[in-house]
Amino acid sequence: MLPLHDKIVAITGASGGIGEATARLLARRGAAVVLAARRGERIEAIARDMREEGGRAATCVVDVTKAEDLRRLVSRTVDRYGRIDVLVNNAGVAPISPLAALDTEGWSAMIDVNLRGMLNGVAAALPVFREQGSGHLVSIVSVAGLTVSPSMAVYAATKNAVRTVHEGLRTESTDGVVRTTAISPGYVRTDLADSMADPHIREQTRKNMDAMGIPPEAVARAVAFAIEQPDDVEIGEITVRPTVQA
Repeated sequence: MLPLHDKIVAITGASGGIGEATARLLARRGAAVVLAARRGERIEAIARDMREEGGRAATCVVDVTKAEDLRRLVSRTVDRYGRIDVLVNNAGVAPISPLAALDTEGWSAMIDVNLRGMLNGVAAALPVFREQGSGHLVSIVSVAGLTVSPSMAVYAATKNAVRTVHEGLRTESTDGVVRTTAISPGYVRTDLADSMADPHIREQTRKNMDAMGIPPEAVARAVAFAIEQPDDVEIGEITVRPTVQA
């Protein structure tokens, strides 16, 4: 029997990178997965490929900055599979720049997607988790929130905020109903740099990813590890970085 044969998992930001890798791995391990992202054609293509490989996969077009979209994702997951065991908050953007650049639009985007998007997921899933009597919230954070580097102040602030919300939810959930896991990747080979408007920072980030980045499947395995634990075990935080990253 596959280790995740009875798990129902919804994943935001599933159109590529860590989200796509996580969806594919969990499906291969037996989970039913609902892929959510703004690019409907892309997630449908991924889901179709997963189904052709024997996996269970559905899709839902979602903009995480809209609370109603997250409610629809949770509702669609429950309608299709009867419940939702895990919500993976993976959607994120990183239009990083020095504070002196005054990129207030970029700041707002990071707050809206990285933090508000995660909170929208909490608001949508938590009542269902409570009604079911169980549920697991997994969020992809970042090592950028552990040490603040130049040009990453606002990005790091949003990631630290997500980590703080997770810890708050954990302390409020010691009745064993809701589990939380915050996973902080280092350099991973994804298209996250595409959201960086500053050409110098974008190019440097891509070089770092090419030079030392680990594949998104490495983070997917960490997600699977946390989900696979028995109900009385909570993996609160995991850091996954290249062995050569300082």
